[in-house]
Amino acid sequence: MALYEHIFIARQDVTQQQVEALVEQFSNILKENGGSVAKTEYWGLRNLAYKVKKNRKGHYALLNIDAPAAAVAEMERQQGINEDVLRFMTTRVEEHETGQSAMLQSRGSRDERGGGGRGDRFDRGDRPRGGDRGDRPRFSRDREEAASEGIEE
Repeated sequence: MALYEHIFIARQDVTQQQVEALVEQFSNILKENGGSVAKTEYWGLRNLAYKVKKNRKGHYALLNIDAPAAAVAEMERQQGINEDVLRFMTTRVEEHETGQSAMLQSRGSRDERGGGGRGDRFDRGDRPRGGDRGDRPRFSRDREEAASEGIEE
């Protein structure tokens, strides 16, 4: 049997319990067809990049699957029929990740970063000055002075 990562997005107006019921329903479809679900993760209600079927948000869920291709095809067929599922994607992988997925890890690391997540900031005097100029003068009167001192542009 092959290993897959399967992600689906449910409508924003369903509850978290309904999403968990969908996960259970799709897991049962896989089990009936000879597969198994190694891990499930609920990623929460997240913003979509663009509207999908008039929805701006969606509930994301991840399934790590060990199943034959026919079982995955049947699950995807059922998801295509289900009105609560907006989008889904299945990817074949060599091995499943151990521990939390990158989506859940990034959520925890936001709190640890501190500083508003804006990265390093320059003080007024430390701010870099436009590009890679080196010793080149910035203004025309500086060029005249530089020429008198023997500095080339």
